[in-house]
Formats: sequence, C-alpha cells, structure tokens
Amino acid sequence: MDLTDSQTVVTVVAGLAILAGLAGVVVPGLPALPLCWGGVLVWAIFGGAGLGGWAVFAAATLVAAGGTVIKYAWPGRNLKRTGVPTSTLLAGGVLGIIGFFVVPVVGLVLGFVAGVWAAERLRLGSNQLAWPSTVQALKAAGLSMLVEFLAGLLVAALWVTGLLLT
Repeated sequence: MDLTDSQTVVTVVAGLAILAGLAGVVVPGLPALPLCWGGVLVWAIFGGAGLGGWAVFAAATLVAAGGTVIKYAWPGRNLKRTGVPTSTLLAGGVLGIIGFFVVPVVGLVLGFVAGVWAAERLRLGSNQLAWPSTVQALKAAGLSMLVEFLAGLLVAALWVTGLLLT
C-alpha cells in the first residue's frame, strides 16, 4: 500500500469514515449512516472505481435511506402500539444526552432510562405502571440501534465488494 497514491489515500479515508459511522451507532454526536454513506460517496467520486463505484454508491444510498426510514418507523410503531408517548422518548433522549456528558459513555443509557422512567412516573403516577413503558422504550431504542448498525454493515459490505470487484 503506497500512501503517496491518491486512490489509496481515498480508500483509506473512505474506510475510516465507514468505521466511524459504525461506531456512531453507539457514540452520540457521530451520524452513523451518513458517515458510512459519505465514505462510499468519497470513494465513488475520488477513488477511480468508475461505473462500478457509482453502482456501489447507488446501492449504498438505497440501503442507507432504507435503514434510516426503518430505524424510526419500526420502533416507533411498536411504541405507539404499547402506548408510550413521544414526550416520554423526548425526555429520555434529553436526559440521555445530559447523562453522556455527566457520566461518559454509560451515562447515555442511564440518562435515557432515568428520563423515560421519570416521564412515565409523572404521566402514570405509579412506579409499577412506569416500569413496563420504560422497558418498551429500551427495547425500541435497542431495535433502532440494531437496524442502524445492520444497515451500516451492509453499506460497508457493499463498499468492500466494490473494492474487490472494481
């Protein structure tokens, strides 16, 4: 691997963007799928892969767009069905972000759980009633992260396939 070769540098930068995107599924502030998609875009434009590179980029665009829609729609539908309101999720998200900075890494999860539980406790008036909603919100957040990670992995697999075949 010759780092003076511009195509090699572009490939390494694209790969690092895709890896950062995969890490962005669990690290707040890193836009996971946009980073993965952007890495493939940079590779398609500057990597010299030609028409095959653009075909990989088109497929990666479909996967990233579909993953983004599914990561919100599927968990959201499940939460709506169980009766967890959007305001509860908003409270969990806000406290999750605050928690991330107060207690690095684990504070995100702790803050989310505390926020959802507190909002449901206020809304429903009972600890026993608040906990099932909190569990449902955690399941939905986990499902959303799983969908986003799988979409990112699929984008990465498309890119690696493009590297090997172009």
